Amino acid sequence: MTESNTDIEISRRRLLGTVGAAGATGLALGATGGALVQSAIAATPSGGTGSLSAVGAARVAFHGERQAGITTPLQAKGHVLAFDLAPGAGRKEAAALMRRWSETARRLMAGETAATADTGIALDAGPCSLTVTFGFGHSFFERTGLTARRPAALDPLPDFSSDRLDPQRSNGDLWVQIGADDGLVAFHALRAIQKDAGDAARVRWQMDGFNRSPGATASPMTSRNLMGQVDGTNNPKPSEADFEKRIFVPAAGPGPAEHAWMGGGSYAVVRRIRMLLDEWDKQSLAQQEQVIGRNKATGAPLTGGSETTALDLDKIGPDGKAVIPANAHARISAPAQNGGAAMLRRPFSFHDGTAEDGAPDAGLLFICWQADPLRGFVPVQRKLDRGDALSAFIRHESSGLYAVPPGPRDGEYVGQRLLEG
Repeated sequence: MTESNTDIEISRRRLLGTVGAAGATGLALGATGGALVQSAIAATPSGGTGSLSAVGAARVAFHGERQAGITTPLQAKGHVLAFDLAPGAGRKEAAALMRRWSETARRLMAGETAATADTGIALDAGPCSLTVTFGFGHSFFERTGLTARRPAALDPLPDFSSDRLDPQRSNGDLWVQIGADDGLVAFHALRAIQKDAGDAARVRWQMDGFNRSPGATASPMTSRNLMGQVDGTNNPKPSEADFEKRIFVPAAGPGPAEHAWMGGGSYAVVRRIRMLLDEWDKQSLAQQEQVIGRNKATGAPLTGGSETTALDLDKIGPDGKAVIPANAHARISAPAQNGGAAMLRRPFSFHDGTAEDGAPDAGLLFICWQADPLRGFVPVQRKLDRGDALSAFIRHESSGLYAVPPGPRDGEYVGQRLLEG
């Protein structure tokens, strides 16, 4: 389908109202708040019987300074997956694959059909805020003979005592994140990306997630995670002076010239975090609020105010104890408690049926973005690992770290500056 000449801009307020899900200021739980809108517009399909709704017509640009899917408002449906290059495939095959994937992403994000063998799954819909984001894992650089161009920030994450990681659902040469506000549009993109891989790469793992649908609440509000917590309050915001510095790699230095291809990019940490919901639901409301450090109904700190009120970590209650407990998730993960360390959390919730123990296999596909994971994710997770009250109710089951290069210029494919530089 093509755009009409009556394209109109979707309001920033409506788009930001869709931002939802997980992370009441913390690492284990997080969502994007105050996200940047990346060229979202409303379009009318030519030859149709009427205009698409605002949700269906919203379009995110493929080309630009940043890849889509980082500061884009959270979408209702997501697929996150990793690929390994096929045996014998190297730099040449990887470049051809990224060229195919980039062209497919560009077309689908514009509301067009795939270039070859389109499945027709999404023919009735608009772009629905579709984004497709690509990254490279640590092992990608050995496979392509590019180890000299692998940044130090991509070194494997340290082990954490609370990890229960499945290696088959962790890491991978290539990483893809797909998001859309319609499930069929997201699945259409997933199928196209998988088909494009051809003989060059095979799926290592795939995880599927969801968030609250746009317009599901009477007015824009922070969403809730599967524990019922208002989630995503304390994310870094683009209006903050140091937002770019925290989230994106500097365009020029520091570091050797061979790492310059990452200038303007970001690093994604991806963790499958299962929530032990049956155990959580056994806790009283007061106990749950003590674990998090926030009011469950409003998201406000236990020290008072509204959802956006700063935590008063020094406030003492009538019993002589800190109102926000020393092991509360909100306290331990607060940037003020971690030397200012912060990351942009942009997750999806998941529910994959019933686990072997009979409990819901549900939780958070935690995805966070930062300029340097050693200054963002790692120091905060180390503190959470040592004493977060929430740790008793969650289980980290898979993990990955990926270098996500900057957005492609017109005529470029994602990663071209690495693979052809």
